Amino acid sequence: MESSSGKTGNLIFKGISTAAAVLILCTLAAVAIFLIVTAWPAVSDFSQRFHTVGSSNTVSILRFTGPQLFGTVLAAALAMVIAVPVSVGIALFISHYAPRRAAQALGYLVDLLAAIPSVVYGLWGAIWLIPKLVPIFTWLGVHLSWFPLFAGEPSPTGRVIAAASLVLAIMILPIITSVSREVFLQTPSLHEEAALALGATRWEMIRMAVLPFGRSGVVSASMLGLGRALGETMAVVMVLSVGSSYSWHILEAGRHSTIAANIALQYPESTGVDTAALIATGLALFAITMIVNSIARWIVNRHSEFSGAN
Repeated sequence: MESSSGKTGNLIFKGISTAAAVLILCTLAAVAIFLIVTAWPAVSDFSQRFHTVGSSNTVSILRFTGPQLFGTVLAAALAMVIAVPVSVGIALFISHYAPRRAAQALGYLVDLLAAIPSVVYGLWGAIWLIPKLVPIFTWLGVHLSWFPLFAGEPSPTGRVIAAASLVLAIMILPIITSVSREVFLQTPSLHEEAALALGATRWEMIRMAVLPFGRSGVVSASMLGLGRALGETMAVVMVLSVGSSYSWHILEAGRHSTIAANIALQYPESTGVDTAALIATGLALFAITMIVNSIARWIVNRHSEFSGAN
């Protein structure tokens, strides 16, 4: 029979948890309201014109926001394509292949990499990585120009969306790896032992027991990484020669920009309706982030329901 002190503790914990959940929702609503109210002067009149980075021409709010949103999604998508398979491979190696001492050391190293500030990654990418990438980009432009992403004239400076995406991939790789590793370690040992007892190899055991169990966790980890990639600012500013166009040519400079980088570059000198236009791009980023997180939540819940049904 539960004591009165236990009931009081449960009520206090329930109250604190409820208050925290309500506070999060209120904060989210306050951010949305702020963005909408502040951006309203720019989005309420489509006849207004705004300056874009790298051009003296003025454009509408849709033409101002569209290329930045395109560049943001393109950079994040390329970063995810690079980071997710590598992160899952590293997480599997640490959790199921590496010796115990080596796994602990690698785990500490991954956690340490996740704590490095983005400005450090940006400096490293701009000073050390990009010069090493220029010959690779040139080779890709010469030999694989038939592929749309590698078409066009490769930039001799290397300050292109491909370099920014690679830096973003390196930044989000520790986050995805760390979460995926913890999820893989939670796989029930009985499932792994049953697969091995039936004659499965270690890889077959991982494919049949570990990966299905950790699928929702990997999706959640990927969404955490995607959230950082979508909103990253300083690293992109340091390595990307910004532009304002819709282009699939990731090796050309002055073609792409991201919302966060554009706000960081223009906000200090903007006033009045120009500030409202920048806030409008932030609202677009806020919306796309909410949509991505909602899709990820749906995927996780769907997988959980499917697993429960089985």
